Amino acid sequence: MAHCYPVSLITKERKCLVIGGGAVAERKVLSLLKSGARVEVISLKITSKLKKLVQKGLITCRQGDYDPADLAGAFLVIGATSSKDVNRRIAVDCFERNILVNVVDDPEWCSFFVPAVVKRGSFQIAVSTDGKSPLLARKIKESLQKKYGPEYGKLADLLGEIRLKMLGAAEKKDKGRVILNNLLDDDLLGMVERGQWNQARERIINDVYRSGRRQP
Repeated sequence: MAHCYPVSLITKERKCLVIGGGAVAERKVLSLLKSGARVEVISLKITSKLKKLVQKGLITCRQGDYDPADLAGAFLVIGATSSKDVNRRIAVDCFERNILVNVVDDPEWCSFFVPAVVKRGSFQIAVSTDGKSPLLARKIKESLQKKYGPEYGKLADLLGEIRLKMLGAAEKKDKGRVILNNLLDDDLLGMVERGQWNQARERIINDVYRSGRRQP
C-alpha cells in the first residue's frame, strides 16, 4: 500500500481558502496565517476571533454559502463546514481543478493531510499517520515538545547562516560539507538538549573559525 509523500508547502502570500467558520475553521485559519498565507474564509457565520481578524485586515471573509466560484485562484482549500455533503462537494470541485484540499475528519476526501507539528522557528518536526489517527500524532507531538525546546530553532538559524557562507562558492562546497557534518556531533547536540545554548553557539563559532572561516 502506498503511503503519503511528506512535504512542506510554501504558502506565503498564496490564496488559501477555509470554508467554514466554527472552532475548527478558526484553528486552521490561525495556522495558515503563521505560514504567511493570504487567507480567505467562506461561511454564513464565523467565530468572534475570526471577526476580529477580519476587522484587523488579517483575513478576508465572504459571508454566505459555498460556491465553486470561490475556488478561483486558490492554492489550497480546507473544507471545515458542519455539513459532510458540502465538504465532499468542495473536495470533488477541488479534485476537478487540481487544487490541494483537506476535508476535516474525512480522510478519503483529502488530497493532503495536516500533520501534528512541533515548531521551533525554522526547526519543525511533523508527525503524521496518513490521516488514520490524529490522536496518536498529537500524543507523539506532545512527547516531542518536551525534548525539543526553542534552542533548536536558534540552532537551525545559525547553521543555516553558516551553511550559506560555506557552500556559496562551488570550489569550497566539499570542504564546507565536511565542516558542517563535523559540527553536529553528540557533544554539541547534548549542549542544545540541556539548554546550554550560549555554550553551543560559542562551540560552533570556534569550530568554524578554526577551520579558516570568518565568524558569522
